[in-house]
Amino acid sequence: MSVLVIAEHNNKSLKSSTLNTVRAALEIDTEVHILVCGFNNDEVVKQTSVIEGIIKVIQINDHSIEHQLAEHLSQVLVQISKNYTHILAPSTTFGKNFMPRAAAILDVSQISDISAVVSADTFVRPIYAGNAIATVQSSDLIKFITVRPTSFEAVESSGGNAMIEKITFNLEEIKTKFVNREEAQSERPELGNARIVISGGRGLESADNFKLLNEIADKLNAAVGASRAAVDAGYIGNECQVGQTGKMVAPELYIAVGISGAIQHLAGMKESKIIVAINKDEDAPIFAIADYGLKADLFVALPEFSKELDLLNNIAK
Repeated sequence: MSVLVIAEHNNKSLKSSTLNTVRAALEIDTEVHILVCGFNNDEVVKQTSVIEGIIKVIQINDHSIEHQLAEHLSQVLVQISKNYTHILAPSTTFGKNFMPRAAAILDVSQISDISAVVSADTFVRPIYAGNAIATVQSSDLIKFITVRPTSFEAVESSGGNAMIEKITFNLEEIKTKFVNREEAQSERPELGNARIVISGGRGLESADNFKLLNEIADKLNAAVGASRAAVDAGYIGNECQVGQTGKMVAPELYIAVGISGAIQHLAGMKESKIIVAINKDEDAPIFAIADYGLKADLFVALPEFSKELDLLNNIAK
């Protein structure tokens, strides 16, 4: 029984979600391989080969799969899947893009967003926006699984010594072609991997008021997130959305500002280690899961918070 993990990367560096997925794979079996698809990805392969617990790194280095389109990755998985009993990928935008397609082609059921491994064929996953937990068992010969990164501790990114196997696939006949990618550029940490996240909701009332969060985020070296209500209102881009239909985050500190705490939002952040909520409505659901809650007008609290951070920074200097 061998387990294959699909590495999430940008052809230059490995995403931390891969390390969490490897942990889940090791709970299934100790024979874990990792697939690195892309172009000019030697540096990623080098990083991957020293991950704790990895036996083999399979490298595909081809310009036709540089952008890791779902149409290409799914065909690779279909062809390579016969060698594995389990295929795992992070339950991120990356993994959600190609895993269902590959599973459908092979006519097997995908097990999505697992949060625990019971045995090689039994897994735990949240349902109903995290309000219930399901234990599911699969009898499929090949199990396609996406892993909730926040539910598994990352393995060590060094100390391993995996062998590297280079393989090739002919993907030129696939008609889908990459045209362009537009990504939001920011000097702040990536939302999914940030140690601190400060998120705003509809209570901020306008896009301009998000500057209050940005100011604090810069002082804390934090990522900026948002509720779906704030995104739908046009206050901030959807790449910042935290929640069931956005990004799953589990930082050391999550600060929710002007967020009521809808079930869909809580599903994306309630595994954070410390949750701080600022809201003027004392009955807001967010307070039920917050470690620290402040009933206050955010337009008063945030400037005061910012001043206190300035004092602390001055003392630290």
